[in-house]
Amino acid sequence: MTSAVDARAATGRVPPFALDAAQIADPYPVYRHYLDIDPVHRQHRDPAGADTWYLFGYDDVFAVLTDRRFGRRAPGGAPVVPIPPQYAALHDVVTNWLVFLDPPEHTALRSRVAGHFTPARVTPLRKRVETLVDGLLDDLADRPVADLVEDFAAPLPILVIADLLGVPATRHRWLRRHAVALQQANTSHDGAGLPAADRAARALSAFFAAEAGRRRGANPGDLVGHLLAAGLTEVQLASTCIHLLTAGHETTTNLLSKGVLALLRNPHVHAELSAVPEAMPWAVEELTRYDSPVQMIRRRARQDVEIGGRHIGAGSTVVLVLGSANRDPARFPEPDRLDIHRVPTRHAGFGMGIHYCLGAHLARLEAEVALTRLLHRLPRLSLSEHPVPYAHDLVFHGPSRLLVNPGSR
Repeated sequence: MTSAVDARAATGRVPPFALDAAQIADPYPVYRHYLDIDPVHRQHRDPAGADTWYLFGYDDVFAVLTDRRFGRRAPGGAPVVPIPPQYAALHDVVTNWLVFLDPPEHTALRSRVAGHFTPARVTPLRKRVETLVDGLLDDLADRPVADLVEDFAAPLPILVIADLLGVPATRHRWLRRHAVALQQANTSHDGAGLPAADRAARALSAFFAAEAGRRRGANPGDLVGHLLAAGLTEVQLASTCIHLLTAGHETTTNLLSKGVLALLRNPHVHAELSAVPEAMPWAVEELTRYDSPVQMIRRRARQDVEIGGRHIGAGSTVVLVLGSANRDPARFPEPDRLDIHRVPTRHAGFGMGIHYCLGAHLARLEAEVALTRLLHRLPRLSLSEHPVPYAHDLVFHGPSRLLVNPGSR
């Protein structure tokens, strides 16, 4: 394998990392190229003199995610995702998201929420998730063609998180529409999506403020009531609910849709899981590694640090390419092969360190139930002849549409 040093010596400069629209659906060959030639890749320097680095190797990604010298904010307190001041609603929501906080604020807020997502709290939800899955499958089973994203993978996690929050399931389409609009702050170019994201943030904040108002003095057992009792401010409560809604459904939506896509493209694995559904928990781990629902996350260097032999200056942005780390052959032999018998080893699909995915247990449960029931109920499920489009997003990475033939007719 050519070393990064050799490649730089031979070419003078490694070209900037980029993915075009055709590569978004399968970014792994591009990841491998950079993993081989420049695994700690300096992308550019901003006007203030701070670098942006991309890390492609498992060990380097793991090191940063578990190192307190890296955080979500720069040494001066600037957020990783700056939002112009005219988008006040979006700014208030995003800057209070758990995922964008550092200790001690992160520690305090996570301690108030984490108890609702432990295995002991999640496991009893299995029957409810099974009921929701079967209801969705009833609706799509007799169609000649169905969109697995719109009709199954997206509504399921929305319905589950609505249950936890204690909000009406009838609002699930409204909630998803606004959650998707909120994501335009991340996916659109040149800030074009910021107005729509700001409107969505305003609408969702008003919705959850009203939900909190209905619970005052009622002592309900749902998550909104718990956050209210925990003493969160109105902005903190609304922001946390919106964060749970967006992060709690978009990642699981992508895990389900890409999981189905991987199984349909690997018929031997599909057949084995259909015959041995007890293997599904291991399969979910492998599917998460194989095509991670979140491909990239960012951190800021709090001080000068050396990673992979490269000097990363204080204030630099570090982009951790989780999808590449999960395909690093130094950690996962034959990483491009979907292997549900792979010896369990810690993948980066749910992150690592203090920001390890709060809802990982719930996402696993939803994926296990959804994929098991889908394989049982729709054994002749197949891909349609239509292409599978992807949103231009490497944070929440997945198909925007997945047309399938349910095969029940």
